[in-house]
Amino acid sequence: MVKRNKDNKYVYNPDTLTFDRFKEPLRERVGRVFVFLLTTVAFAFLIVLMIFFFFGSPKEKMQAREIEYLKLQYQILEDKLDETEILVQDMQQRDNNIYRMIFEADPIPASVRMSGFTHKDRYESLYGYKTSEIVIKAAAKLDMISSQLYYQSKSYDDLFMMAKNKSQMLMCIPAIIPLKENEIRQISSYFGYRTDPIYKVDKFHSGIDFAAPLGTEVFATGDGVVEKAESNYWGYGNLVTIDHGYGYKTQYAHLSMFATHKGQKVKRGQLIGYVGSTGKSTGTHLHYEVLKNDTPVDPIHFFFNDLSPEEYETILEQAAMPSLTMD
Repeated sequence: MVKRNKDNKYVYNPDTLTFDRFKEPLRERVGRVFVFLLTTVAFAFLIVLMIFFFFGSPKEKMQAREIEYLKLQYQILEDKLDETEILVQDMQQRDNNIYRMIFEADPIPASVRMSGFTHKDRYESLYGYKTSEIVIKAAAKLDMISSQLYYQSKSYDDLFMMAKNKSQMLMCIPAIIPLKENEIRQISSYFGYRTDPIYKVDKFHSGIDFAAPLGTEVFATGDGVVEKAESNYWGYGNLVTIDHGYGYKTQYAHLSMFATHKGQKVKRGQLIGYVGSTGKSTGTHLHYEVLKNDTPVDPIHFFFNDLSPEEYETILEQAAMPSLTMD
């Protein structure tokens, strides 16, 4: 029989017929305390774990706020990169279609401007994080813009040098009619497909024929260096080719005599030969060609120093009509 009072515990002793004060063994008390502490710790750990799982620790909350802040900053950065990319594209558009056209320069191909960086491991160190996709996207766009700006900077360097040499370039580009008598009626055959006077088939006529008396003076249409001054029994006959630089060349064929020689520097309007009928020719005339990067182009568009707008329109109308070539 066990009897308790407020502070003590008593056990009935049948031998003495009395209640003796109960003394709990130390090992049981220690064990009970240990179980209590263990239960308390486990319960506390469970509560803390549940709090962290559902609500997150203060440190995690702070890190989450930092991550959201970084995401916001990367989004702002990406928006600014998009704006910068639009500005760069506008610069490229103006460069290719305005500035380079003014200086007769070839546009930079889009494949070169958009080449960017191709190294596969360039962003390897950025993988493996929660925000890797955002960071890599921003880094790739920044690298692309940097590459475009690099090529744009090189283009502006080229344009700067072209601007410095513009007066020289303008003197080199063919800009006058190669004969002193610059009346439109002297043009007997135009650029394009025409009927060959000997073979009687349509062939591409790569220049303009000027009908003129034998011995008529022929002049250089731009500054340059004589690349050829050679005689042939067929084809172009006596031919002078002038390299004007900047991708331009002019050719003067079927001459009767030369007034220049290979390697000579000539100026626009300088005498270089005389009209003849050498080579494959059906009459005295000058066959005149303009080449841009070794490709024949219509010489009509290079007479702007000698023609009024009305004369230019008349030439264009006449060029559209069928005609026979003289060579």
